[in-house]
Amino acid sequence: MEILETALMQRALIAAVLVGIIAPAVGIYLVQRRQALMGDGIGHVAMTGVGLGFLLSTSPVWMATLVAIVGSIAMELIRAYGRTRGDIALAMLFYGGMAGGVLLINLSPTGSNANLSSYLFGSLSTVSEADLDAIWILAALVVLVTVGLRRQLFAVSQDEEFARVTGLPVRALNLLVAVTAAVTVTVAMRVVGLLLVSALMVVPVAAAQQISRSFAVTFVLAVVIGTAVTLAGTVTSYYQDVPPGATIVLLAIGVFLLLTALATPLARRRTQTLRSAEGERPTDEADGAALPAMREPSDEARV
Repeated sequence: MEILETALMQRALIAAVLVGIIAPAVGIYLVQRRQALMGDGIGHVAMTGVGLGFLLSTSPVWMATLVAIVGSIAMELIRAYGRTRGDIALAMLFYGGMAGGVLLINLSPTGSNANLSSYLFGSLSTVSEADLDAIWILAALVVLVTVGLRRQLFAVSQDEEFARVTGLPVRALNLLVAVTAAVTVTVAMRVVGLLLVSALMVVPVAAAQQISRSFAVTFVLAVVIGTAVTLAGTVTSYYQDVPPGATIVLLAIGVFLLLTALATPLARRRTQTLRSAEGERPTDEADGAALPAMREPSDEARV
């Protein structure tokens, strides 16, 4: 295939697959915690790291990762301890991060508006060998955390008080989710862009939830959808010369709309079936009361 003949597109496709896997893998926990826009905030903060990377002539990916991790920890601490003015502090952190990144990139000798645009919206031509090495390492860490600690992270995301009672280190796990989200944002910025990465973390999860109520199945479906749209968006961007980030996000939204349309009649049919089953329950001949419906036990956590 023509698209696989150039080293540039080989790197871009590998990066797209990695991003498609880890973005929904982290996003499912953010959706459970009702922090769907956290990735967007981290993306704003990561811009300062990109600017510092250009200014100090170091790797923008690694510098953005460092700054994003610090910013994500600050966000989690503000969320945990900020009561009345926490939203104001977060807003200043988000906007300050974006403004600082724009300023630093323009002050750096190697920075330009083209560089800024590639980090904001993604660019296939910017994935270098060094970037791919960083993406591999960071993506592996994200997979280890999101899969290896899935039970603990799910418990904390569902009910912090219950998780605390069971003895889980809730504060440490919350910080781990925040740091993992920060790493995911910096990994994805080359493909999707900092301003659109939050959508890739959330939309595939929302799409998978339309046809699944099981956490495990939703997790797998979200990763499959994320990988499919990132690959399709990257290929479309190559042949049609359109921005990869915007293409990927629009494809993800299209999948969400399609699954929503398919899930609606299925949900209605399921409801009608349940109602019919309830109407046909056997009754106790002694008092005429309906016998309780039998439910099969399930060990699988529900979304």
